[in-house]
Amino acid sequence: MKALITGASSGIGREIARYLASLGYDLIIVARNTQKLYELRDELKGVSVRVITLDFSREQDSFDLYEHLREEKIDFLVNNAGFGAYGKFTEVPIERELALIHTNVSAVHILTKLFLQDMVKRNSGYILNVGSAAGFLAGPTFSSYYASKNYVVRLTQAIHEELRRDKINVGVSVLCPGPVQTNFNDTANVKFCIRGLSPEYVARYAVDKTLKGKMIITPGFEMKATRFLQHFVSEKMLTRISYNVQQKKNGK
Repeated sequence: MKALITGASSGIGREIARYLASLGYDLIIVARNTQKLYELRDELKGVSVRVITLDFSREQDSFDLYEHLREEKIDFLVNNAGFGAYGKFTEVPIERELALIHTNVSAVHILTKLFLQDMVKRNSGYILNVGSAAGFLAGPTFSSYYASKNYVVRLTQAIHEELRRDKINVGVSVLCPGPVQTNFNDTANVKFCIRGLSPEYVARYAVDKTLKGKMIITPGFEMKATRFLQHFVSEKMLTRISYNVQQKKNGK
């Protein structure tokens, strides 16, 4: 068995790599930080681990990665690479937003489509797209990130239903956690107002649920309760609440 994991140098991606290795998967780990990837490779024992350094903010890198691996049988794809950009829509530099869109949206779309086509031909495989609880909301002052995760959630839901209708034995899931104790908030320049889950717990929960065929994976009781309560609040009110949450993250 072989797994391909993007954004594997830290956080959820690194913990998913560790867990899949413990399950016996050989790994291809991908990220921008070569040093951290090699540190992870040297840590993992008993499985084959290959390191690939790529920057998914360059759209062509996603196509290049598939072309490099297209002859290999990827049994489990984890699209985890991503980052956030905090600030008002009119103030965030458009270069950073486009890098975010290429990383959070284009890379997920390209890799999911290309590797899924191969999995469908074999009638086997799993894809786990890492979304966010933000994927169910609009995010004033964090607009591009929330929009990108909405794309990931809705794309995954649509693909899951297509596969179900066609009775194809390929699992496609989306992980939608709330705050997780990673370096995400440092990169996005925000602070979470509630304590995050451990990346180890989130990774194990996500992989286990993916292997069981769960479509939307929401770890933690608090986020499950929040998702339930969202059904009883208007979109306008949810957007206003989301704005207030972002202000608290920024210490305002």
